[in-house]
Amino acid sequence: MTELAIVAQDVSRVYASGSGEISAIQDVTFEIESGQFVALRGRSGSGKTTLLNCLGGLDNPTRGKIWIYGDDISGLDETERTHWRRESIGFVFQQMGLMPSFSAYENLELMARLGGVPRRERKERILKNLEQVDLKDYYAHRPYEMSGGQQQRIAIARALVTSPRLILADEPTSELDSETTHMILAVLQSIVREEGVTILLSSHDPIVDEYADRIIHLRDGQIAESPEESRPAPQLAGMI
Repeated sequence: MTELAIVAQDVSRVYASGSGEISAIQDVTFEIESGQFVALRGRSGSGKTTLLNCLGGLDNPTRGKIWIYGDDISGLDETERTHWRRESIGFVFQQMGLMPSFSAYENLELMARLGGVPRRERKERILKNLEQVDLKDYYAHRPYEMSGGQQQRIAIARALVTSPRLILADEPTSELDSETTHMILAVLQSIVREEGVTILLSSHDPIVDEYADRIIHLRDGQIAESPEESRPAPQLAGMI
């Protein structure tokens, strides 16, 4: 029987506003098998980031349940969730979040320390992760000495350093050109194939469809059966 990496059941997130409540995601239910590269597709404002934050323990759903590799994260308190998140999940963000004054090696070492990687294992693991993204020779470079694509590859290596079973990537290629986007997606695909890691990546870019094993479409905070982009444009009365 195939192991499930993610199970989301009737997950909703509602935010309070001055005029009432805003529903960011509504009754989202889906499963993702372990070792898959899955794309979460949808336009800006469709709820992709909110859903990833709930799945990664950065936010709590208002309703519903979430299991990550069998762990019910819905019932964890803040301290438990922080500990679980550091050791179990790798994050890749749109803005990368690298420490600007740290070298590539130091950025990974900081995450390794936070994630509880034993000191004796850190150097070997960091260099291995840098080699996985083909940037081992850049270990002493700081972010401002690298291109946007190289910085994002460092961010991917940083997400790998705690050996997570699941990586959540939120629009990691939105600031990159198409050639660099292909390169980043190929790196992520190879990590899934070679390491057995599960990756859920949010994007509005159709290029990801070429690399993902499966695509989940999100529209107006709900799972959609077909891409939003494929819907015909509305016809206005009186127009020819």
